[in-house]
Formats: sequence, C-alpha cells, structure tokens
Amino acid sequence: MNDNPRPLTIGIPRETYPGESRVALIPDLIPKLTKAGIKVKVEAGAGKAAGILDDDYRSKNAEVVGDRKELFESCDIILQVRGVGANTQAGRSDLGLFKQNQSVIAFFEPLTPDKSLKELAQKGVNVFSMELMPRITKAQSMDALSSMATVAGYKAVLLAAEKLPRMFPMFMTAAGTIAPARVFVIGAGVAGLQAIATAKRLGGVVKGYDIRPAVKEQVESLGAKFVEMELEAGNAEDKGGYAKAMGEEFYRKQRELMAKVIKESDVVITTAAVPGKKAPILITADMVKAMSPGSVIVDLAAERGGNCELTKPGETVEVNGVYIIGTDNLPSSVPFHASQMYARNITTFLLHLVKNGKLEINTEDEITSGTLITHNGQIVNPQVREIMGLSKDA
Repeated sequence: MNDNPRPLTIGIPRETYPGESRVALIPDLIPKLTKAGIKVKVEAGAGKAAGILDDDYRSKNAEVVGDRKELFESCDIILQVRGVGANTQAGRSDLGLFKQNQSVIAFFEPLTPDKSLKELAQKGVNVFSMELMPRITKAQSMDALSSMATVAGYKAVLLAAEKLPRMFPMFMTAAGTIAPARVFVIGAGVAGLQAIATAKRLGGVVKGYDIRPAVKEQVESLGAKFVEMELEAGNAEDKGGYAKAMGEEFYRKQRELMAKVIKESDVVITTAAVPGKKAPILITADMVKAMSPGSVIVDLAAERGGNCELTKPGETVEVNGVYIIGTDNLPSSVPFHASQMYARNITTFLLHLVKNGKLEINTEDEITSGTLITHNGQIVNPQVREIMGLSKDA
C-alpha cells in the first residue's frame, strides 16, 4: 500500500501565442494551492514577460521545469492563458503533449472552435473554457472575461490619450482656456464602463451608449451622459448578460443616430462584440470622414472584425487625419496586473473543482458543467456541439 500517493500536480507552461505576455499563475497564489494538496510546476521563463522570475516561483516552493514535454508528462492539470483553440497556430505543437485523463483550463475561444477541440476530446483530455464561466453570483470571482475586459477598457483610454493631439482635461491657464476632450464610448459592458471611468479620471467629457437601456444608470453613475437612442431594441441582452446580435435594420438605424455624436467626438472607443460572431459595424467610412483631423478611434472589437468599417486588426491606420487603432490582445499589454487578475480567477475555479486533493468533475454543478467542453472522449458542451454541427448522439 502506498502511504504517500503522488499529489495532484498542475503545470504552468510558457505562453506561445505571438506577443502574449501574460502567465496563468502568479507566485503569491501558490501557497493556497499547496494548502489544498496541489503541487505546482512551472516551465522556465513562463512569467518573465509579466515581470515574474523563475526564482519568484521557487521561493513559493514551485518546481521550475526546463523541458516543456516533461512538464506536460508530469502534470495532471495544465493551466494556460491561451489554450490551443485561442492559439491555433503555435498552440498546435502542444497537441501531441497532452495525455489521456489530463485536464486543461484556459481561454479556448470555444464559440469559434477549430478541429483542435475534437482532437483533444479524442485524446481523452478534459477541456475547461474560462470564456464559458456562467454569469452567476457564485462564479463572479472566476469571471476571467470581465477581468480582462477591465484591463482592456482602461488601456484603451491611455492609447487614445497618447495618440490624441489634445489634452483630456480642461485647463484654465494664462494662455487661455483649454477645452476638455470629448469622448464617446460605445458599449457599456465591463470594458466600456472601465473606459468611461478612466476617461472621466483623465478629465474628459464623456458620453456612453449601449443597446441595453438597463445600463443607463451605470453609465451615469460614472459621470458620463447616456446617449438615448429612441429605438425599440426589444430584448438586447442574452441569458448570460451579454449584448446579443441584433438585426441589420436595427444597426442601420443605430448608425444614423450615432453619426452626429461621433462627428462631435475627439475620441471614440468601441467595445461592441458578441461572443462567437463577427462584430457589428457601428462606424462607417462616412462617419470617419466627418470626424475632425486628429481624432482617435480605439476599436476593442478589432479581433472580431472591428466595429469600425476601416479597422485593420492589429494595426493603427490613419484615414483623413483620423487615427483608427485596431488593438489586438490589449490585456497582454498590461501583463503584470492582467496576469494577477487572471491567476486569481483561474485559481478560484481550480479550487472549486478540486476536492480532497483530487479533481472532481461534477456535471451537476452549474459552474463545472457550464465550462466543461470535452469529457470522456466527447465534446459535451451543448453550445459548442451546436456550433460544430454535432448531433445529440454524435
């Protein structure tokens, strides 16, 4: 009889997505895992881009492993920022490293899945997607999407302020009065509300808009003016609390009504994205043409095609003197705190799954079943199965 069974072991690989600077676990959280009977292994250099050294992990009794293959072979659970579904090129080299009954927790972009999810299922890997965390009170501390949206909304305003040839606050000077920057934030989810708050802190005059009238109070509580759209939006919110896709006729009328506000704005920040779908076009080329030279658009939906017709994902373009920033992976540009927030989310989730030093996949639990994509060799998440065209019996 083995009186000292091997403890549950988690592995933290170095992220391989181009430009990804975050890491899935920070050293300060390791004692919580150790207390729960979990051993931590970290690939050498995993935290370097976030300002975390290997010795920082060692100081918390984590084992630093130099070989990636060895890390995967020796761990029961892999924690990542970007799983292979969200890292479709570089991430594919990890597919051969996973083993049967291993689990992985990460962002996977499961609502735009590729064949990697099927391959992981066939290998017998349990995949948990952080994007699918239910929006319920019990899971708030595990909501990594909201954490990353907070970082993106904050950084979007800083990018705009750096590019704008004006200062944000009003100044009364001997040289005269300097008018404040006029900022328009489209979308009042977590990213939009953080953008509004940051723009207000910098001294801008801020307006906000969302297709969900219920968020008016939140926008106004931050000191911004809510732009009223006299439209019958119907139910503009899905069961998870996210804005849902509306009909093209709705978006056409919306664009007409917003054209005036955009024309009067120095900075426009767009955050309108629907999970798994192409972002709606809210700013047309004609609207950009009507903006004053030097104005700035920061498009947080660039990775899903962009809310601006002229956005180029991952690039900053200038059109008629207007700068359009098609930001890509913005949370990674603040890697220290983004890693800190993500690590807390994923650690809380991991500890929710682990009971008495073992991973328990309880499909009766709403949080577990909501995030579980593959189990027992199958794609099990109903939403993902529908998107992949899998029948109930497949």
